[in-house]
Amino acid sequence: MEIDIFKDILVPVIGGLGLFMLGLEFMANGIQALSVNRMRAFLAKAAGTPIKGVMAGTLITGVIQSSTAMTVMVVGLVNAGVVALRPAISVIMGANIGTTLGNGLIALPLGPLGLIFAGIFALVYCFGKKEKTRNIALTCMGFALIFYGLNLMTGGLRPLRNMPEVMELLQTLHADSYLNLIKCVLIAASITALIHSSSATIGIVMGLGAAGVLDWQTAVAFSLGADLGTTITSWMASLNLSKNAKRAAYAHISFNLIGVCITVPLFFVSIGILKWGMGALGMGDPSVAVMVNGHETFPLVPVAVGLYSTVFNIFNTLLLFPFVGVFERVLSNVGRTDEEDVEDYSVPKFLSRQVADDFAKAVPAVQQETARHLQAGAMFLNIARGDRKAPADPGEHYLATDILSRDIRAYTANLMKEDLPYEQLDLIASLIEEADFTAALAESMHQVARRVKREKFGSHAQVIVDAALNRLDAALRPILPTYGVPDPVMPPGHHGSFPEIEELRARTLNLGPDAGAGERGTILALLGSVERAELLIQRIAAERASVNRQAILTRAQSRPQSEPRRDEDPGFGAVPAE
Repeated sequence: MEIDIFKDILVPVIGGLGLFMLGLEFMANGIQALSVNRMRAFLAKAAGTPIKGVMAGTLITGVIQSSTAMTVMVVGLVNAGVVALRPAISVIMGANIGTTLGNGLIALPLGPLGLIFAGIFALVYCFGKKEKTRNIALTCMGFALIFYGLNLMTGGLRPLRNMPEVMELLQTLHADSYLNLIKCVLIAASITALIHSSSATIGIVMGLGAAGVLDWQTAVAFSLGADLGTTITSWMASLNLSKNAKRAAYAHISFNLIGVCITVPLFFVSIGILKWGMGALGMGDPSVAVMVNGHETFPLVPVAVGLYSTVFNIFNTLLLFPFVGVFERVLSNVGRTDEEDVEDYSVPKFLSRQVADDFAKAVPAVQQETARHLQAGAMFLNIARGDRKAPADPGEHYLATDILSRDIRAYTANLMKEDLPYEQLDLIASLIEEADFTAALAESMHQVARRVKREKFGSHAQVIVDAALNRLDAALRPILPTYGVPDPVMPPGHHGSFPEIEELRARTLNLGPDAGAGERGTILALLGSVERAELLIQRIAAERASVNRQAILTRAQSRPQSEPRRDEDPGFGAVPAE
């Protein structure tokens, strides 16, 4: 049958690649929009340590029977900020073991199922009313599209296996020397990179070996190449993602590459051990043919390939597992820039679970984390000013502050125990309100940075923008912690006094031909965001003054934790600020 290269190869390969990348994007967006805190807590239990990560990767991959899909998922979760680089490396190690557990099954028919489930969840997403339902549907739809995209790419490249040139090449390969062994490994790696499935490559090799097209030793050599070639998919998945997601893909590549480099010199020794082991277990010699319907077959070749692939991945994991920390340190420096030295505000620094039951220690922790959240919000001014040391993307920085805000609220709400005195409950309520105002302030600051970054201002308009930013910066000073954003360089003659918002608005309207309509519209919207931010700053200051926090903490430190609540005792009522 003649192969139509455009219809049979190019269309499904390009379409499958597009759906694959889109599925990855949908999955990451859905995870971000869902409860990131719960997801992080769940994955901390499933892959909180390297050993748990290996176990989780092995079990999950053993179920879905695709290390490619598992690794792509891990890369997507790293990109979403749910999984850190260190546990991701251990999960990838486990994925390599998990995929070998079902090599006898070769591959599950996940492609058609992926299309069905993608359609179902797409309908749920389109017609869902609740935001949570839509986000879950988006995540599941992305996951399904990953499988279907991989299936399309595999199907598009499958005709290559029926081309005579490919078959002739396979028949000329014999892993009888180190040079030919390396050739077999590289060819198998290339084929696996094309069809995006090590299981499919191993399945082909098993079939060719059982039919006698490849001798059993060459078939086993091809399984090494399949483990190396499967890394290409995770690398492709990381191309447009974050640097940490790229590093997770690099971990997959380096892990398998090191394993292959160690195994190749030991290949002929290991082949001898494999042959001896199969004989000792009563399986027989994989090189001995069995006659079936008058034809020679080699039924033990698939068994030998499956055993070797499994033992190789287990051996590789045991060998490299002690060096997970080394992998993390080395990969963390790959492609590192000054931007990455900016603090990660999505991860709490002071909210310790160890002190969550101690009111006198938990409250200062919340205050420190809220001040840190405020500092993160103030960094939007640096973004607006184009500071090179500030985060490059205001959207990503806002996402980090939003995750931190949810962590603070959840932690603070959990402090409200039924047996606490009224004044302590009042203090916790005040902290929750301050955290809410701080989150709203960060959102307004994000709007300021976003509006400044997306508009190019002329010299006259820029003067007004700078004045608005300086005014907001000065308004922030009284509530900021002692550390944080450096003091701005004020224009000569201002000496700490700033024009009112109404004055800046009037100057904007009077720009006339010195600024376009787009510039003036952006400045007016910017001034509105600045005005809202100033109101929120006043609310934060007022909330801090509404309760005498230090006095309540001092009494809490001297009061036994088991003392019962006394709502009616006047000595334990709300204390006004001093």
